[in-house]
Amino acid sequence: MFKALRFFGWPLLAGVLIAMLIIQRYPQWVGLPSLDVNLQQAPKTSFMQQGPVTYADAVTRAAPAVANLYTTKVVNKNAKPLFEDPQFRHYFGNNAPKQKRMESSLGSAVIMSPEGYLLTNNHVTMGADQIVVALKDGRETLARVIGSDPETDLAVLKIDLKKLPAITIGRSDTLRIGDVALAIGNPFGVGQTTTMGIISATGRNQLGLNNYEDFIQTDAAINPGNSGGALVDANGNLTGINTAIFSKSGGSQGIGFAIPINLAMEVMKSIIEHGQVIRGWLGIEVQPLTPDLAESFGLSGRPGIVVAGIFRDGPAQKAGLQLGDVILSIDGVPASDGRRSMNQVARIKPSDEVSILVMRNGKETKLTAEIGLRPPQEQPPQKED
Repeated sequence: MFKALRFFGWPLLAGVLIAMLIIQRYPQWVGLPSLDVNLQQAPKTSFMQQGPVTYADAVTRAAPAVANLYTTKVVNKNAKPLFEDPQFRHYFGNNAPKQKRMESSLGSAVIMSPEGYLLTNNHVTMGADQIVVALKDGRETLARVIGSDPETDLAVLKIDLKKLPAITIGRSDTLRIGDVALAIGNPFGVGQTTTMGIISATGRNQLGLNNYEDFIQTDAAINPGNSGGALVDANGNLTGINTAIFSKSGGSQGIGFAIPINLAMEVMKSIIEHGQVIRGWLGIEVQPLTPDLAESFGLSGRPGIVVAGIFRDGPAQKAGLQLGDVILSIDGVPASDGRRSMNQVARIKPSDEVSILVMRNGKETKLTAEIGLRPPQEQPPQKED
């Protein structure tokens, strides 16, 4: 019997193995579903674009136009720590003797023109009594504030020096995720520093930093002191003004934000020409059209934003907009996002007219509104509840 097993065993085992291989390779032959997966392999001779070995040329072109800022302001503080004690202030009030102290902060700025106009962040210069600009070539001078725009966190400065190295302006609307980004500034006051990364994202908003947000996100190291500095591309062209970091420790964690240069240039030109940023304004507050709201309005699948507040005597009220109206489009542009729609209005020249398509009580209504001038942020108008 053992001889029979030895005689027939090996051919039987070989047959089983061959059958298993055939079933694995061609499962459809025995009625099993095919397990083939179509994978796309790169060709053996695929072309890979090689970046430059160094970005020194880009830095050489851009760095002279990035200045270090040193701001100072006088603050009144209590002469002794005891006067800060809540119990002391409860009994003696705020009549404790004060002493004046100088507080200083650091930042950066970008020389935008040979005439001496600089761009920086509003939070860098806000409240400063003195702004010292230190150029890369060693020159120092005092700067004056031409104007600022808290809603985009930008400020325009002016210095009076000759032969200023102005930066070359690039375009932020053509940036792609993955493009090389260089951040130039004065982190922690150590002096001009360049860091490198890539464009991590574009169009970042709803971060709660500014009213008008359209940030470039980058992982190029941005630290305190980099604010107001330059974000440049691989050729040394200015693409953004560094403005903020996301950090739990106070240092760079690879998430930095810059204001796109296209937006910054619009703000700068308006400040130089008018002393302020001229923005269109409808005088409304809006909220998103949630799926539940859309269903209640009979607008499932259609874009829209809900009017949640109307400013008294504002352009929207004069045009006939009402609380609860659903704005479907503004000048033919679908109103799918409240922030984007309000930014669209902000770019319209005051006194120009726009058509607004709204849904009210289940019926579409077309209104015409004359765009007004947006009031300053620090003086909001009275609003209807």
